[in-house]
Amino acid sequence: MLRVLLPLTLVGVVLCHYHIHDWNAMSTAVKLRGLLGQGANESCDDPPPTLYSYHIHVIFWGHNEERVALAMDLRQRFMERFELLGEDKRCTIFPGDPAPGHAMCVFPVNKEPGGPFLQGEFSFFIPPEQLQETSAWMLQHRGILDVFIHPNSGCETNDHTKWNTFAGAKWPVDYTIFSCDYPGCKPHHP
Repeated sequence: MLRVLLPLTLVGVVLCHYHIHDWNAMSTAVKLRGLLGQGANESCDDPPPTLYSYHIHVIFWGHNEERVALAMDLRQRFMERFELLGEDKRCTIFPGDPAPGHAMCVFPVNKEPGGPFLQGEFSFFIPPEQLQETSAWMLQHRGILDVFIHPNSGCETNDHTKWNTFAGAKWPVDYTIFSCDYPGCKPHHP
């Protein structure tokens, strides 16, 4: 009996994972692909694209002094642990750029909504070979803060909806802002 109920329960959890606004945003992005320059032979689904890099985001209430202090402390400790202190460790790439071969770097802190995030966040660009160590460290040290990890393939909608993971609360993300939805796509600066 358990062998039958457990798989059915898991299917239900997966189907309920996305909210209706997630599905609507994904549908909009699919409709826009033709307007964004995707070629007829390029697909974000079949075959799955190369995952060139990752982002680790920490999401927090930007107007809550206690949460901001916790977030800034976590950011500082991560930067110290992975030797990301100094101006030369700041990301000079656009956040949506998959940037194959780029070194780990630090994006600026956003205490206000920006990009696809509707609340405060900070993030790090992570090369694939450093994902295991950095994500494990972040998950073990996040405390009460929420973490969002996603790959960068050029397929921004799938990167942020199908191939992501949250630790802590799942925060809403505005998927409608993405301009890249084909493998290897590099978004243009706004």
